[in-house]
Amino acid sequence: MAKSNDEQFKNVISHAKEYGFVFQSSEIYDGLSAVYDYGQLGAELKNNIKTYWWKAMVQMHENIVGIDSAIFMHPKVWKASGHVDGFNDPMIDNKDSKKRYRADQLLENKIDELYSELANFSEANQAQFEKFQQGILALSDEEQAAWIIGFKNETEILDPSKHPFVEETSWRFVRKGLALEVEMNLALKAENLSQLKDLIVDYKVICPISKTSNWTDVRQFNLMFSTQFGAMADGSEEVYLRPETAQGIFVNFLNVQKTGRMKIPFGIAQIGKAFRNEVIARQFIMRMREFEQMEMQFFVRPGEDKKWFEYWKEARLKWHKALGTPPEKYRYHDHVKLAHYANAATDIEFEFPFGFKEVEGIHSRTDFDLSQHQEYSGKKMQYFDSDLDENGKPYGNYVPYVIETSIGLDRMFLLTMINALEEEDLSTAEKQDSRTLLRLHPALAPIKAAIFPLTKKDGLPEKAREIMDSLKLDFNCMYEEKDAIGKRYRRQDAIGTPFCITVDHQTLEDNTVTIRHRDTMEQQRIEIKDLHFTIDSKVSWRTLLT
Repeated sequence: MAKSNDEQFKNVISHAKEYGFVFQSSEIYDGLSAVYDYGQLGAELKNNIKTYWWKAMVQMHENIVGIDSAIFMHPKVWKASGHVDGFNDPMIDNKDSKKRYRADQLLENKIDELYSELANFSEANQAQFEKFQQGILALSDEEQAAWIIGFKNETEILDPSKHPFVEETSWRFVRKGLALEVEMNLALKAENLSQLKDLIVDYKVICPISKTSNWTDVRQFNLMFSTQFGAMADGSEEVYLRPETAQGIFVNFLNVQKTGRMKIPFGIAQIGKAFRNEVIARQFIMRMREFEQMEMQFFVRPGEDKKWFEYWKEARLKWHKALGTPPEKYRYHDHVKLAHYANAATDIEFEFPFGFKEVEGIHSRTDFDLSQHQEYSGKKMQYFDSDLDENGKPYGNYVPYVIETSIGLDRMFLLTMINALEEEDLSTAEKQDSRTLLRLHPALAPIKAAIFPLTKKDGLPEKAREIMDSLKLDFNCMYEEKDAIGKRYRRQDAIGTPFCITVDHQTLEDNTVTIRHRDTMEQQRIEIKDLHFTIDSKVSWRTLLT
């Protein structure tokens, strides 16, 4: 029987702990909320995901280089980027449960509840509503405000001949959901906290714990962690733990361009930790206070940004699909309402057990970031382009536009675990049997090969160790001699090891071993000298990058 989405997610969390992938941070002290440690296998898998991204982004592109910028940065960096003044979440407390929530997430849950009535629509009417919804969300703020007034005064009447879905009995709920979505977006954009509170009250949003609607006022909560920089508290300066890695790239734009003699278009990539004081952190490692990002900022000529935006949008989805993930698990989500610095934005979303959620964002950030740093620092952030335009004149000096690709490493890790973990039924007419299998792409697998002596005597362990020594320089291998061979196979299946190599008495006679393949459980006899090629043909980065 297929497991429910909730059961599937709980199984992933349980498996991650049981086999050494992810642990709760400071668990012996009852843990630290929304902070996690990666165990011995988790660290390997995480590093492999990073390597795959770095090779695909930096090694395979001659015009992209990587840096590693500091976590601490001058406070003015975050003033220029807008984080000091605008990096806030609207929070609300329930007086009965004493729990704190993000006001926009409470309203989003209510919107989802109202939109759930779409399930009662025909497929054609669902498509019709989505078209209508996109039209409303694409209106200007003034036009949306006027539409809301019409909605509240019941003058916003739709022509059934143009919108056949109005005949559906569920339309009033769906229409109410659209109105709430529009009002919430307008309130967030205007930073109207009292309006957010009014919406929570008007739409009868209740606390999931207390089941009451006894709410405080909505307040802004800045997500940046701050600390004191300096030896003495009195003379120290307030600095921030970076909430994103992108700014470290922007402030080093000219350093990299000049020292690397980079010509536009070119990119700067970085993998690094970021910190956000998430009040509502949830869904395991999906939303954490300390997390890791893999970002690349691609600098282009003004006017060529749309072309490069489409290029990177396609290239990044191709990177994801190369791992063998079912294509239907991914989708694009184009932003209707854009951030103030962007002229285009698309999320790559993955279908987690709790729904489609963003894994990676591709954003066309215009020249906002470099222009802001130019203004706040007083240093020119311009590039001199000696190439000739269509009129035969040099492009000259300009502040480049930026296309950003930003992927959450921890979310990619979770996606990989969810996609790989399965319970495989091996039952026959004679007996019931099953195995837990982590069907990771071999290049990502923490352990590439496990070497087993069939017994602990007769020189088999020594021969197995000899094979281990010959392979471990190129592949991460594990040696194991405890328990029956079947149990050892099952343990390796559960951690995703692509190959198990068994050394038996015949090995001592003819230098052959039995190699077992994880996915098919097929066993074949091969010569020891062929092991390296057999393993490499499956686990090499060439299988993903070419």
